[in-house]
Amino acid sequence: MIKWSLSAIIAVGIIFSISHLWYSPDDISNMNWEQAIQPGQLSKAHAFLENDCLSCHTPVTGVERDKCVACHANDTHVVARQPTVFHADIQECSTCHVEHRGENATISTMNHVALVDIGFGMLPNTNVPFDEGASTLAFLENVLRSNQLPDPLFVHPEVEQKEALLNCSQCHSNDDRHVGLFGNDCVQCHSTQSWSLPAFIHPSSQSRDCNQCHEAPPSHYMQHFKMISATVAGEPKAPVEACYACHQSTSWNDIKRAGWYKHH
Repeated sequence: MIKWSLSAIIAVGIIFSISHLWYSPDDISNMNWEQAIQPGQLSKAHAFLENDCLSCHTPVTGVERDKCVACHANDTHVVARQPTVFHADIQECSTCHVEHRGENATISTMNHVALVDIGFGMLPNTNVPFDEGASTLAFLENVLRSNQLPDPLFVHPEVEQKEALLNCSQCHSNDDRHVGLFGNDCVQCHSTQSWSLPAFIHPSSQSRDCNQCHEAPPSHYMQHFKMISATVAGEPKAPVEACYACHQSTSWNDIKRAGWYKHH
């Protein structure tokens, strides 16, 4: 029979009490006492801290944002990137970044709902009478309670109510292949799980509105277009905007009357 000292019991109790700061509820429910004391290998990026728990953990409190900031705030070339610049206002790191899952594990677990909750927490300023942020928070909470989000027909079925409140373009405009032609309301077509659209059906190959979505490459605005591109397709008089005259909807390089042709 194992004999436990009082200090060991207290230590394990403290570890379990703060474990939620590093682990998800599923992780905790499957955790035994050995995992609490030896939670697992750090990722490759944090491996140098393997024997220095206090670099990230504070007794009783757990993982604190300030300790993360102490290392990462000076990494300006990463912090200033569009997808990460919002981190300057985030008060908690462990909501999305989870460690002790192994050397090759990805420690970023994107949680769009958590972003909304964090944003809600930042809105009200209790030190300001009639604070506009408090009014905004009350309005948004009422929108959620009343299910007043935009027409469900124009919101991806896999996008949650809270997620639909986010402005996708704040982080993803650099990923926008539509170059702003479809606006900023990405959830009309995309889910938060993947950019790909497995159910997307391209308009008919007889469509003549290609340039509403597709922009011609720079070479099409030079003499190269008349001398080579349009000539190869057998359409020497086709204007640049008439994509349908030369291209097929199977691929940009599938040229009518020429077949698969790639020259730029």
